[in-house]
Amino acid sequence: MERQSLLVVLLLSLACSIVCLPSKSDADWAYSFVVWDGFIYIVSDDMVNEVGQEIGKVTRYSDMEGTYSGNFSNTYAKGTKYFSILNISTEEAIPIKNSDGHYVKAIRDGKYSSTPLQGAPLDSNKFGFKLLFGFLAILSIIAIGSYISTNLKK
Repeated sequence: MERQSLLVVLLLSLACSIVCLPSKSDADWAYSFVVWDGFIYIVSDDMVNEVGQEIGKVTRYSDMEGTYSGNFSNTYAKGTKYFSILNISTEEAIPIKNSDGHYVKAIRDGKYSSTPLQGAPLDSNKFGFKLLFGFLAILSIIAIGSYISTNLKK
C-alpha cells in the first residue's frame, strides 16, 4: 500500500510541475517588433533620416504574448505611425516614428503567423487552459492510482 501511495504522490507531483512550469508562451517576447501588412518587422537601434510617406499605423498594442490581427506591436502604442524609407523597399525595412519624434528602423523578418482564434478570450492568456489541463491530469492520476491499488488488493 505504501508503494502505491508513493507512486500516486510522484505522479501528482509530475503533473503539477508540468502544468505550473513556465512555458515559452508565458515568457516575455524576446524582441520589440511591429506587424504591418501581414509581415513582422523587428525593431533595430538604427535611426532613419530618409523617410518617405506614411504607410500605416499601429492598430493594436499588447505586451501579452499571443497572436493578434492588424498592424500590431508589442512595443509601440496604438496610433504609432509607420513610414517607407526612400529608395528602400518595404519588403526590406520600414521606419517607425517613436515618441521622441525620431524614426527607428524595423527590419522585415517574414510573414506574421496568425491563428483562427484571434481575439478569443484564451488567446493571449492560456492560464485557463493550463488550469483545466492540470485539473483533468490530477483527476486521471487519482483514478489510475485508485484502480491500481484496488486491483493489487485482490
